[in-house]
Amino acid sequence: MALDRRSFNRRLLAGGVVAATGTASLAVASVPTASSAEPSPPTAPAGGQVRHLKLYAEKLPNGQMGYGLEKGKATVPGPLIELVEGDTLHIEFENASDVDASLHVHGMDYDIASDGTRMTRSHVEPGGTRTYTWRTHAPGRRKDGTWRPGSAGYWHYHDHVVGTDHGTVGIRKGLYGPVVVRRKGDILPDKQFTIVFNDMTINNRTGADTPNFEATVGDRVEIIMITHGEYYHTFHMHGHRWADNRTGLLTGPDDPSRVIDNKITGPADSFGFQIIAGEHVGAGAWMYHCHVQSHSDMGMAGLFLVAKPDGTIPGYEPHHPDHPAGAAKSGKSGAKTSSEGEGEHAHHDMG
Repeated sequence: MALDRRSFNRRLLAGGVVAATGTASLAVASVPTASSAEPSPPTAPAGGQVRHLKLYAEKLPNGQMGYGLEKGKATVPGPLIELVEGDTLHIEFENASDVDASLHVHGMDYDIASDGTRMTRSHVEPGGTRTYTWRTHAPGRRKDGTWRPGSAGYWHYHDHVVGTDHGTVGIRKGLYGPVVVRRKGDILPDKQFTIVFNDMTINNRTGADTPNFEATVGDRVEIIMITHGEYYHTFHMHGHRWADNRTGLLTGPDDPSRVIDNKITGPADSFGFQIIAGEHVGAGAWMYHCHVQSHSDMGMAGLFLVAKPDGTIPGYEPHHPDHPAGAAKSGKSGAKTSSEGEGEHAHHDMG
């Protein structure tokens, strides 16, 4: 679920995909040239690349479904796909499940043949394959003088076929994943986490099994937040704030963006932001949750585990029985974090 700085900075200089427990990325790192003791963070290069990716849809042993970069390795959420404005992505999609499935994306440019719906006959039968092409563009001025927005933003993809012609069952079972489109010069994070409120689950997990996310004080962390299902939620993170704009970052002292720590989000909404882990608040087991009270009471909560450089998290005891998200009562310290929610980094080269 996490991408460390070294892995992230290697990702796309070679034109590759990185997978890390449900998140994979078409990386966009550029190397900073500053020679100061505190170098500037890496930024996204110019777009314009043509990329290729193989993606599978398959059933999971627990009755859910997922997307994956390799057969037998589907995850919920599916791989994080990351592009820069101007990039084009060709996805060879193979349906390894026993029902019709598809790939429909928000926020991208695509021809009707890449819509991913049964209505346009752009779905895929069991065992079949299809290439979906997604394009992105930079902002610019139209011929009539009005301004055309670019593709940059936090988006998502999902099935549009399983169960109904709107993919209701496919989404419920876990056929969804995140997309990030950068603008040239956007600051790149050290770690990325995807959080999906899907009905009354988080990443299709409930209660004490909801995902925790790990970082170290000072890490630049990017959250990609998506909502699916039947309900409206509010996403709240303890101890951390962000700007309510495209990146979550203020552009300067005069940026009028509202600074928030709670945002209403409804079905098919997606947004994202960057924060510095523990900035002004330090290490700790910081809760994130839906702030609809009945929803959080029913288990829609998890932990953002921010460790000290020595790996300890003050006041945190994993698997505490009295807390729905596994946090301990305050006052105890010295418990090392586990690797919960994190997996091995797998590198995939693209042609």
